[in-house]
Parts: sequence; structure tokens; C-alpha cells
Amino acid sequence: MDKQTTLGFILIGLVLIVWMWIQTPPPAERQQQVDTTKAIQATPQPVIPPTESHSPHSTSSTNQDSLGRFFSHLAAGKENVLIVETDRYVAEVTTRGGLIRRWELKDYKTWDQNKVELIDGRHGGDLSLLFTTTDGKLINTRNLFFSGKLPNWRRVVLKGEDSFSFQLELEPEPGKKIIKEFVFTNGKYSLEVDFKMSNMQSVIANYEYQITWETGLRYAERNSVDESNFAKAFAYSGGELTEADATSVGEVVKKEINGSTSWVSTRTKYFAVALLPEEGKCQGAYLEGIHLPQPDRGVKEDYSISLKMPYKGEQLEQSRVTVFLGPLDYDVVKSYNRGLDQVMSLGFAWVIRPITEFVMIPLFQVLKMFIPNFGFVIIVFSIIIKLALHPLTKTSMRSMKRMQALQPLMNELREKYKDDPQKMNQQVMNLYKEYGVNPAAGCLPLLLQMPILFALYSVFQSSIELRQASFVWWIHDLSIPDSILKLPFSIPLFGITEVSGLALAMGITMFIQQKMTVTDPRQKAMVWMMPVMMTLLFNSFPSGLNLYYFVFNILSIGQQVWITKHHGDEPPRKVDPKKGSKGIMARLTKDLPKLK
Repeated sequence: MDKQTTLGFILIGLVLIVWMWIQTPPPAERQQQVDTTKAIQATPQPVIPPTESHSPHSTSSTNQDSLGRFFSHLAAGKENVLIVETDRYVAEVTTRGGLIRRWELKDYKTWDQNKVELIDGRHGGDLSLLFTTTDGKLINTRNLFFSGKLPNWRRVVLKGEDSFSFQLELEPEPGKKIIKEFVFTNGKYSLEVDFKMSNMQSVIANYEYQITWETGLRYAERNSVDESNFAKAFAYSGGELTEADATSVGEVVKKEINGSTSWVSTRTKYFAVALLPEEGKCQGAYLEGIHLPQPDRGVKEDYSISLKMPYKGEQLEQSRVTVFLGPLDYDVVKSYNRGLDQVMSLGFAWVIRPITEFVMIPLFQVLKMFIPNFGFVIIVFSIIIKLALHPLTKTSMRSMKRMQALQPLMNELREKYKDDPQKMNQQVMNLYKEYGVNPAAGCLPLLLQMPILFALYSVFQSSIELRQASFVWWIHDLSIPDSILKLPFSIPLFGITEVSGLALAMGITMFIQQKMTVTDPRQKAMVWMMPVMMTLLFNSFPSGLNLYYFVFNILSIGQQVWITKHHGDEPPRKVDPKKGSKGIMARLTKDLPKLK
């Protein structure tokens, strides 16, 4: 959640607190939204400790002396490329560095309708090894040429349950080898990579090597600022999640994790790469990120992730890593049974996330089985939530009606005890008690909705199912704000430059609600203040969330009309003194003198 959104929810909370304070008897007289930009792909690479920056493209730029006696002869060679196509993606693996240099997802498109490519080819690819040699050289295998039986530009197409594997080798000396074996299986967003060290005990020093992903992920959304708000790096170790998040321009963050590590990952808004070693085989991780400015007021965050693998110096050592490169689809990441769903932005862990994970997502999935359009799914969802809250909101609205009916009596008390505010407050509280009215009851449905709104915000902001899901007319993407007008200026504090149609409609319906329910002249400012505030705050929220709130308000207005029609003329009635009032007002007024 970005700073602007966090500020928005804080302000909503403050507005609610003010609203409740006004409704309760008084003690006396009483991040800047940036224009959408194209994501710029060419960015400097962050560095993982203790590596150094190397050019991934030019073999002539590699300092042969820096490779030492074991690897200098591998700094030049012939590049061959293998293409692997599955039902989910098209990948390319190159002998230059033994890297994955292309990973194009078939089922997803960028904002400008190109296929989503997760790897920036200008960096040469990714997934390399880092280690120190016994002659004191720091080696990054991305700069070396592997060998293998890899016909250039051969294309392998996998169908059904097909799988395909091949090996690439580095041979620093005769009989000493580093082997990378790639295993592709159809139907997955991942591949398996085996790293084998054969007779490398006299080459690799310090009893450790690193498996690294250095260049992050390529951006795919129109608004690079919004996408950067979700970009982070993660390490999952000992059941705890460690995050690295570079939030300000020029900031560099570094994290080192020691101990058994389940996985490392970096994400953008809707996609992620993760390295998942075999359980118990990894002894730590490195995370590093940098926040970089881009043209047209854009930004980009690049993250590097690295697994620290132990090397015991045995004749043959092997480690297997699952490399996930795909969408942040809840069912997909959950299927790995490794807690990878922790990288998804599903709300605060102890309050909102359970609602999102166990209520919102399953309910949306069930509704989507019967309703093909997510806009109508949201409308049906709004109706379900309204029905669930109906008993509470009905009681609340009737309580507010009774409170309005008590206004003449309250005015009499205020006039009678205008010179004794303490006495006046006692009598007003007794009045509420005797008629069983709770002045704060009108806020309860809104307060109960807050966790739902937070959960929906999480779903609409990060759920890839809603990405590029259109509804009707101008609403082309329910995961981002809908725009009907571009302003020639920016609204201070909120940074608004475009007007959201659904946010405006939501504000109008909220104004109608306030007009129908607020009758106290002292509270007339709330009739317009809260709708205006909520419209400004929700203007930058996903259109799906505003659609939900707009429909919910329409239903609430209909409910209010029905309550007014059937109960609007009810005279105020005192509660049975034998039964008494069991609500909060009874507890607050039990020691006050009786009304005379």
C-alpha cells in the first residue's frame, strides 16, 4: 500500500471519528499521484553483496585478469540459443552465461497490448552463480560461456504432460565442471534447475556459492509509479517474511538473511520471480534494491535476490532450485505449498488478510463461475454484503429515525438547562436511555464496512483476475481508477489530475444519504464534508472498489426510503423500565438521575 493510500485511509478514519463525536451528545453545549507514464525498461542493475557490477553483453569488456587462472579461457565463446515453448510461456536459454534470457507469458498482455515479457533482454538474461575461487577471484558466471549440445535456435514445443531437459557446462580445468541442468515441464509457470559441482573442491573457496537473480523484472503496466508502489524483494526464512523496499528516489536497500531460507522473490504489481531451493538446503539470502527516476516523472525499482548455498568441498555436490516466473495468481502461487502467497498484497496480516484470503477471494471465484463479467460480479457481491448487513443497518436507521423524533424534546432540554451544561447533558443522556436510542448507532454499519473496504482494496489493487477486466462504457480496467476528465491543474494535497467517474458517482450517492439522514442543523456541515472528502480520497482507488461502494450506497438509499415509508411516522416510545435498555447508553447512564 503506497503512502497516498495509507494517508487516505487514515483520513477516512479521522472523518469517522469526527462523525461519531458529532453524533454523540456533547459534554457541554456541544503520495502524490503522478501522471501515468510508460515504464522504462533500461535501468542500472543493483548489486548483490559481495558481487561487483559486470557488463552482461560484451565479452571484450570482461577483464580476463579478474577471472584468474581457472576461468579466463571461458570469457569468450560462441553463443547458442534454445527456445522452449509451453502452454504458459515461451522461454529462451543462452550459452552466454547459461542464462534465461527471455520469458514471455502467453496469457497476459502489457498495457499497450504486447505480450508480457518478464526479462529485459538488454541485460543478457538472468539466473547465474557467484562464488570466490581459491586464487582469490570473484566469479560471476553470467560473464562466461557454457558448452553443451544445444543446436542454435532450436525450438522445443511441449504439450500435455511433456517435459524436456538439457545440460550446460563450465569446465575451468579438465575433469572439473559446473553443470546447470534445466528441466521444463508443460503446464507450469516454473522450471527446475539443478546445479552440480563436480570435482570443484580445488576451485571454489569459502564453502559457499550463490544462486542469483540480479536484474529484477520488466514492468508491464502503464503507470510506472503505481507499479513501483508494489515492487519489493522478499526472503522467507524461519517462517518469517523479510522485505526490502526502496521507497524514495535514489534509495538503496540491502538485507542479509542468515539461516535456513525457504525462498527469495521479487515482484512488480502483478508478476513475480521466485527462487525456491530444496527445503533445508539453503543457508541464507541477500536482498538488494534501488529506486531510480525515469523520464516523464516515472520511477522504477530494481531488485536483486540471491540464495546462499553451502559448499562442502565434496567430489560431487548438487542443489535443485525451482524458478517461478509468472503471475501473482493466488491459486497458482498457493499451489507450491511453500508460503509463496506471502508476497501478495492481501492486506494487514492479522486483520484484513484473513478476510481477503478466506472470504473475498473464494466468494469472487464462486461468483465468477456463474458471471463472466467482473463488473457484474462486484454488483452481486455488493448485494450479498448489503443483505448480510441488513439487520444491523435496519436497526441503525430506525434508531436514527427515533433520534430525529426526539429532537423537539432535546431542544426543550437545551433551552431549559442552557445555564447548566452539566445538568443538560445528564438529562439528554437520560432521554436517550428512556427511549432506547443510541446516537452512535448510525456509524456502526460504516465502521463494520471498513475491514471489508480494506480487503476489497487489497483484492482490486493486486488481484490479477481484475487486471484489464473491463465493465461498461468508459470503465476499461477495474483494477485502476476510471477517468472521465483530465484537469488542467493538480488538486493540492491529493495530487489529483484526473476525475474518476465512479468516485464522483459514489460521492453523489453519499451526499444523498447524508441529506436524508442528517437533520440536526448543527451537523449540516457533515452533509457535504464527508461526501467531498470521500470522493477526493477514492478518486485514485481502483474503479472496482468505487463500483462496489456506489452500488452499496444505492442499495442503502433504497433501504432508507423503505424505512422512512414504513417507520417514518412512528412516535417516540419509551422502553419498558422493567426490561431496561441493554445497550451502551444504559451503561453510560445507569448512575444518572431520572428525567423529571
